[in-house]
Formats: sequence, structure tokens, C-alpha cells
Amino acid sequence: MFVGSLGFVILGGLFVARPDVWARSEPTAFIRTIGFASVVFFGAAAFYSVIKLFDNRAGLIMDEDGITDRSNASSVGLIAWEDIIGFRTVEISSTKILLIITDKPEKYIERAKNGFARRALILNNKLYGSPISIVAGTLQIKFKDMEKLIESELNKRKV
Repeated sequence: MFVGSLGFVILGGLFVARPDVWARSEPTAFIRTIGFASVVFFGAAAFYSVIKLFDNRAGLIMDEDGITDRSNASSVGLIAWEDIIGFRTVEISSTKILLIITDKPEKYIERAKNGFARRALILNNKLYGSPISIVAGTLQIKFKDMEKLIESELNKRKV
């Protein structure tokens, strides 16, 4: 993730510094805007990936209270078992994402740590029906295994 993000930051920087080289029929202001957006977004992704690289805390914890998620930049922390009504898997650009379906999406959107995370949670809720998403790519578990484990734990709690 870091290497890919860094590549987009460099490319975005080139768009900002020399938009005339990249512009064909597009105005240079458009190219510069795309470059700036790339630097900001992928710069944040690179920064987050470095932080996660040195973070020794567990990314996902399941206990009697619920699921504590620290798997991505928009994680909401503890998701109480009583708030979970199900889950489903979506695939976006060949990345599988586990959506935790809750009957209290606003509760979790309010927990957003910053404006970026809040907008991401709102968008997830609007597009996919849940603000809470878990990606196994940042965890030391295969997606299918994570999915089975969460399903098993949820079934135990919902009996």
C-alpha cells in the first residue's frame, strides 16, 4: 500500500509541477487539480500505511462486548453485538470488503475521528447500506477465514 500510494503521490506531484506536459485537450488547471487531489489522498494513504506498519495492536478483536475494529482509517472501534443485525460481503476493484450491518448507523458515524473518516462512513452507508466496513488486507488473516470467524461469533451471540 505504501509503495503504490507513494507512486501516486509522485505522479500527482508531477501533475501539479508540470501540467503542460500531461495536458492534451484538458486545461492545465484540470490536470493540476487532479494532481493536487492525488497528492492529498494518496499522501494520506501512505501516511496511514506507515502508521499501520509500526502499530502492534490487534486490528480486529472479538470478545463478549462485540467486535473492536482498527483495520482501516475509518474504523469505528467497538461495534456492540446488540447493534449488529448481520453482515454481507461486497467486492470493489477485486478487494473483498465485509460490511457489518447495524440498526444504528448514525451511532457509528458520530464516532468518526475526523472529517475524512466521517465522510467515508456516510458514503459507505449511502452506497452499501452500512457505515462499517472491514478489509482483511490490513489484517493478518485471510478474508474467508475472517468472514467465517465473524459469522460464527455472531451466531453464538444471536441465539
